[in-house]
Amino acid sequence: MVIGGIEAGGTKFICAVGDEHGNVTERIQFPTTTPGETMKQVIDFFKKFTLKAIGVGSFGPIDINPASPTYGYITTSPKKKWRNFPMVRTLQEALSVPVGFHTDVNAAALGESTFGAAKGLDSCLYITVGTGIGAGAVISGKLLQGFSHPEMGHLLLRRHPDDPYTGKCPYHADCFEGLASGPAIEERWGKKGSELTGNPEVWELEAYYIAQALMHYILILAPQKIILGGGVMNQKQLFPSIYAKLEKMLNQYLSFPSPLNRYIVPPGLGEDSGIIGSLLLGKQACGAN
Repeated sequence: MVIGGIEAGGTKFICAVGDEHGNVTERIQFPTTTPGETMKQVIDFFKKFTLKAIGVGSFGPIDINPASPTYGYITTSPKKKWRNFPMVRTLQEALSVPVGFHTDVNAAALGESTFGAAKGLDSCLYITVGTGIGAGAVISGKLLQGFSHPEMGHLLLRRHPDDPYTGKCPYHADCFEGLASGPAIEERWGKKGSELTGNPEVWELEAYYIAQALMHYILILAPQKIILGGGVMNQKQLFPSIYAKLEKMLNQYLSFPSPLNRYIVPPGLGEDSGIIGSLLLGKQACGAN
């Protein structure tokens, strides 16, 4: 079975062809620009193959309610040129295949729960900390959604008392994404995170916000595994600091199913969590078991 996968990120698109077992046979990557330019590249790539279906893990917010007149749309995205863009309809009209559609982080959560760090567990939380912050969850073996998909990156947090930064989010200013995303780090400190590796005060503050968010997620969802991905988490010194701060914040209120360094982990699939999860969304779209 030949399936297409799209990891539609705010910075770049990754398109891949693979099978229902998550094996990628060919891929391409290009920057996210305008819908017209980007989608032409997407469609031109997939027209070379005879596909059974396509799965899309997209930046959001998106409409995932099949009964909605705007199902399959990217809706109120901070990327203004992509607002109200009919992603699913565009792909269906061009390629005539079923399209599975969810958020990029839910696709990554699906990939990690099926083949990655949470394989064999019936719940996990995948969080990306990068250009934006988002989270997807698998609960009782299914992607978590209600009237819409989770938007956990916009959780309101307690400010660190020594942090005067006003926040980067255009909607909420100092939400989790506004305080701890890659662009927030750059604006607060005047340099990209990759240039600040040797500045411990940067990562102590970052760990404070991430640990605080994790405390909320753990208390609400109690996932069996938490996976932290995204470009910011390439700063591996963050993990021990997050563990220490989370333990202090929870103050022995609950017990974890495993030591924190095995409970809160990097992606088992590396940078492929999202694209492999997108292939699995394609598998679901064509009803494959």
